[in-house]
Amino acid sequence: MTHPPRVSRALAPLGTTIFTEMTALAARHGAVNLAQGFPDFDGPELAKDAAIGAIRAGHSQYARMAGIPLLCAAVARAWSARAGLPVDPDSEVTVTSGCTEAIAASVLGLLDPGDGLVMFEPFYDSYRAVAAMGGAMVRAVSLRPEPPATPPGPRGFAFDEGELRRAIRGSRMILLNTPHNPTGKVFSREELGLIASLCREHDVIAVVDEVYEHLTYDPARPHVSLATLPGMWERTLTLGSLGKSYNLTGWKIGWAIGPASLTAGVRSAHQYLTFATATPLQHGAAAVIEHGVETIARTRDLFRANRDRLSEALASLGFGVFRSDGAYFVMADHTGVSGRLGLPPGDRAMAAWLIEHAKVAVIPPGAFYRDPGDGSALVRLAYCKRTETIDEAIRRLRAALAG
Repeated sequence: MTHPPRVSRALAPLGTTIFTEMTALAARHGAVNLAQGFPDFDGPELAKDAAIGAIRAGHSQYARMAGIPLLCAAVARAWSARAGLPVDPDSEVTVTSGCTEAIAASVLGLLDPGDGLVMFEPFYDSYRAVAAMGGAMVRAVSLRPEPPATPPGPRGFAFDEGELRRAIRGSRMILLNTPHNPTGKVFSREELGLIASLCREHDVIAVVDEVYEHLTYDPARPHVSLATLPGMWERTLTLGSLGKSYNLTGWKIGWAIGPASLTAGVRSAHQYLTFATATPLQHGAAAVIEHGVETIARTRDLFRANRDRLSEALASLGFGVFRSDGAYFVMADHTGVSGRLGLPPGDRAMAAWLIEHAKVAVIPPGAFYRDPGDGSALVRLAYCKRTETIDEAIRRLRAALAG
């Protein structure tokens, strides 16, 4: 007898993550995978050598729940150097199994069922899942395309101040991602200043997902940590990731930085989610954070060149390309292309056609909206790949769409 899948009422409406779905389709069709955001090249030898050394040295048992002292100290030193704020590695850094766990531990450890949680939409799909697991009430603020500029140029995404003010009133937490997935937006100092003032006014905790902190491409739009603004350290958790900064996504190492009053909540959830993260990998992470600065610079240069080439190619094929100032994604309006092809409306129809006919996998970003129709005109492409991979994707797109 076959039994139907049993899933909780909170998670059943969310289904399978779009990344799993599109990566499986990419493999089935032999497509170049510009859907899921992982590099197709290896991480630094420095990290691997240190992890191997830790295994050989017998570091094979549970790590300290908050992270091995070596890694907590490396994270604290690196972030303090950038932010200009002191961080105590023992009480203000918590190592987690990827930033996704840091997000979950922050929400589950600090919010009660029914608490208001402000998010900017579109959002990384795990945000909504974590909110559902914790019973938080999501209050979404939309990131919408900016109006056309003069002179014409690629547009970014912006939010409405009034919408944010309404959402944050009565909320307990705001969950912010900058640089932003999927739009590539880097929140400006002015935008962060507004968010900070509203957090202070309404006594709101800020959880800032900064996994792409090192991946910004325009000196005029630098990454700014919300925790560095006046009055924000004491109410902010800053989340980071080894995988995004050092091309080690499979290691699943993240962290949360913040005052002891907030890390207490993170640790209360973390101890029951995973308790500890793989010990030898933490040794590898500490080594590359301490000594791998050149890796970040090389990666940034590669991704900037990939972004420029891919954006130019998409625009030449009729896509409306949005500006990507950070992270490693570009959003594009496909309606001109899908209309020319006679496709049914929607992001999924365009994504399916690209996989089947161009052999290039993209993400239909409706999955990042509460109402999938809000993302129906868009597709998201990841450019965190080798030069050869981006060139092959462009070649396939041109072969399928040019003329």
